[in-house]
Amino acid sequence: MKVLVTGGLGFIGSHTVVELQNEGFEVVIIDDLSNSSLDVLDGIVAITGKKPDFEQIDLREKASVQEFFKKHNDVSGIIHFAASKAVGESVQNPLLYYENNLGTLVYLLQELQNKDKAHFIFSSSCTVYGQAEKMPITEDAPIQVAMSPYGNTKQIGEEIITDTTKVTGINAILLRYFNPVGSHESTEIGELPKGTPQNLIPFITQTAIGLREQLSVFGDDYPTADGTCIRDYIHVVDLAKAHVKALKRLVNNENVDKVETFNLGTGKGNSVLEVINAFEKVSGKKLNYKIVGRREGDITEAYANTTKANDVLGWKAELPIEEALASAWKWEQKVRGK
Repeated sequence: MKVLVTGGLGFIGSHTVVELQNEGFEVVIIDDLSNSSLDVLDGIVAITGKKPDFEQIDLREKASVQEFFKKHNDVSGIIHFAASKAVGESVQNPLLYYENNLGTLVYLLQELQNKDKAHFIFSSSCTVYGQAEKMPITEDAPIQVAMSPYGNTKQIGEEIITDTTKVTGINAILLRYFNPVGSHESTEIGELPKGTPQNLIPFITQTAIGLREQLSVFGDDYPTADGTCIRDYIHVVDLAKAHVKALKRLVNNENVDKVETFNLGTGKGNSVLEVINAFEKVSGKKLNYKIVGRREGDITEAYANTTKANDVLGWKAELPIEEALASAWKWEQKVRGK
């Protein structure tokens, strides 16, 4: 079966392409290379021995999307990663996020709805829950008013998909990620943000290797044990494997509803300071960090209840945060040639 992976040269996308190819799927990637590199293709080939098809396309260009589906008319499933994803940036530039995250989704679904039957896996986020009232967060937790335009695009995206499945042959699974970290054990692929990292782990590794002078910890006055925010950090390889499980569930007609939702996390929260301490332990490096003011759009804590993903999807996160941090550090050292 042929699967389109949008954003397939990005961090989570590339790891998912590896797992898909290892399971025998034929993969075609769309990526505009705005936050990724063509070198990632070589890394995928080095791990799997297979080169996926690749098309450099900006999904905001509707004509290009239509042309792609004429050329690849045998695509029957999409795993949709391509999106802008920085909370802070979305607050500063909301229209970029609405165009890039919603317009592109509409164009893809417009093409997919022409098929009698099609499968759609959506890269969603725990941000849809906002500051949930109860921990751990279940899939039934109420969707809160979004605290950032980024979070809002994930909420609206889920609504667009749900409405579309009601009147088309598309079946969909919405995967609400918590915080993906780490890299492939081969160090052939990993997280490589362009410019200043928006996520904690690459900022940690870049500080440890000397690329950044200092790590900023945004706030130590949250109502948590050490005052810093708590997140559920999931190894990217575990996360990638969940996408394969989700796709197989749709392909094998095992889904109970036209749209299903699963939280993807470890079920455990770690504070920012706990992550820093764990990194120092696995790397043997002392981090230069400084407590600064809170960042707009950040919530106090979020970690997943993974019961549904474990029992219904048949998936479980297996790799501990120490392994994720060690692999991220190995990747950083390789990228910087140290």
